Amino acid sequence: MTLCEDRVVIVTGAGRGIGRAHALAFAEAGARVVVNDLSAAVAGEVAASIGPRAVVNTDDVGTWAGARRLVEAAVDAFGGVDVLVNNAGIVRDRMIVSCTEDEWDEVIRVHLKGHFAPLHHLAAHWRAVAKAGGTVSGRVINTSSGAGLFGSVGQANYSAAKAGIAALTLVAAAELGRYGVTVNSIAPSARTRMTEHVFDSMAVPEHGFDAMAPENVSPLVVWLGSAEAGEVTGKMFEVDGGRICLVDGWQRGREVDKGERWTPGELGAVVRELVAGHRPVPVYGA
Repeated sequence: MTLCEDRVVIVTGAGRGIGRAHALAFAEAGARVVVNDLSAAVAGEVAASIGPRAVVNTDDVGTWAGARRLVEAAVDAFGGVDVLVNNAGIVRDRMIVSCTEDEWDEVIRVHLKGHFAPLHHLAAHWRAVAKAGGTVSGRVINTSSGAGLFGSVGQANYSAAKAGIAALTLVAAAELGRYGVTVNSIAPSARTRMTEHVFDSMAVPEHGFDAMAPENVSPLVVWLGSAEAGEVTGKMFEVDGGRICLVDGWQRGREVDKGERWTPGELGAVVRELVAGHRPVPVYGA
């Protein structure tokens, strides 16, 4: 399969789990891969399994300088970058009343800043290429979560970061399209170190289809990273097992316009009428 033949792909958090599956799937599709992970050992194992078409990078994408070095390393190794898969993440699950400042800050840094910083530096690279008259076929695939789309009890920090990634995807798609760049996001479900406590009751089948295998998520990501996917941007997809679902975000519903300022006392009946019958997707764990 050569859907991504010679395309240069950065995958963050690619040493284990879903990121590892992405890196291997892109390599199988013909891509050259920058395997980014804080652990040189696990990143090296993934790169070794790919061969000379892969390089290792251990920069921290949650820092401005680390994200810049990652992009520079990809350009130095392969002459450019075609695809960024923002996948790196951590969890520090706590109820709101128990969450510490450090646990909040670290999750926001790794997930949200860890998406924005590589995107920022790579967007600057693509803009420079486009302004110099070059052709850009850039693809960004961000990693949000059902927690970011619908909320998850005990994961206020993670949910907030993943919701921010969903909004970042929309803004980046609108801003970067002029340079030949698409930006999409996935909300995957799979068995990884981060989700073992969620899916530990789902046994791995000895034979047949393992719906929670990380490898199930990667085919969509590889296609979104291909030159073929140029007409798809600003979209969010849930993906797990063999299921792919296009997710619509916040949409305007019922409205009432008085044409002048309301008084607080008259708004009770108005708000009750607006929310009557509204049934949002339940928050996970509620």
